[in-house]
Amino acid sequence: MHWLQYQRGEASPRGVGFWGEVGHRVERSLRTLERQVANEQTRLEQFLSAIEASPNGVMLLDANDQIEWCNSVAADQFGLDPLRDRMQPVTNLVREPAFVSYLQAGAFEEAITFPGPGLRGTVSVLIRRYGESMKLVLSQDITERERSDSMRRSFVANVSHEIRTPLTVLSGFIETMASVQLTEAERLRVNELMAQQTRRMQLLVGDLLTLAQLEGSPRPPADRWVSVQQVLLQVRVAAEALSAGRHVIVCGETPGADEPSDSIAGSEHELHSAVSNLVSNAVRYTPAGGSVKVLWSIRGDGTGELDVRDTGFGIAAEHLLRLTERFYRVDGSRSRDTGGTGLGLSIVKHVVQRHGGELEIRSEPGSGSSFKLLFPASRVRGASRVSQLRDLAHADAGHR
Repeated sequence: MHWLQYQRGEASPRGVGFWGEVGHRVERSLRTLERQVANEQTRLEQFLSAIEASPNGVMLLDANDQIEWCNSVAADQFGLDPLRDRMQPVTNLVREPAFVSYLQAGAFEEAITFPGPGLRGTVSVLIRRYGESMKLVLSQDITERERSDSMRRSFVANVSHEIRTPLTVLSGFIETMASVQLTEAERLRVNELMAQQTRRMQLLVGDLLTLAQLEGSPRPPADRWVSVQQVLLQVRVAAEALSAGRHVIVCGETPGADEPSDSIAGSEHELHSAVSNLVSNAVRYTPAGGSVKVLWSIRGDGTGELDVRDTGFGIAAEHLLRLTERFYRVDGSRSRDTGGTGLGLSIVKHVVQRHGGELEIRSEPGSGSSFKLLFPASRVRGASRVSQLRDLAHADAGHR
């Protein structure tokens, strides 16, 4: 009896006879029970560790709606302390009216959403009953999903608006031609305007298809080299045709006369599309008599830099961060008048990011703009880089 009461962690008395056998059997039963409890505790810890690793929040409430346990994700989403707040009534800590009403109503068929603590994002909560009047609270941060849904709705609305406008114009002209007798000059004018609206829709559909292709295809290969000189030559021809002699167009790179052109690893079609969009924007938004320059160079760290500069109207600072958003226009009417779809810079951003680089924009009203495509050193090779390394080596040798 003394052993059972005070010394169960030690071996039972090793007597002989009936009581010795009883002590031995009781000890064995106790040890078996202790192993079972330890195994269950290990499994419980493993289960809680698995829930802790979940990207979603999990909180356990008892029959009195007190917090028995929650993982760190739930603690962050509800603004709780996972240790200090245990066994506290959840409604004392989470005062969001939508959550309190949802919990007290007891109708848990649908999830609810409400702002996270400090209005940080949006949280979706679903409650499920289990055990004896206990509740499992499942939470998920849906901020990014809501942002994507909002962007998709905005995108669909913008596309609908952009297509509806030229369709309305075309429909009106068709009805006019069918019901009104036009002079030859009027008919030619109407045909010209209809052709303009048709081209506008074709450009829009083309840019939409380009964006869809960029978002749905694998990244460009890192072992297919595209000549920078060839891309600039094609861009120059297109820029001069668009400018029609109204601007000074400068396109070029600076390798030695007997050295090959620099190259970028990637997709020639995508690179040409990105540079063409930048150059066409520069031509459209630069008044007659201004200049557009497309310059290629390799920085000291090996980064490739393709800089499209213009002496155009410039852009105010508050617009710079939003320029690459789809359909964002600094001046919507002027963009439509110049033939823009509002998707060009979004295409440029996607292309340069798919090549591992970034788009750098600098502009001031009245001082023109600079759009730089920066490519990582791993995707750049050529004469400029070799020349730079050679110059650095000579300079270092002279210094020594």
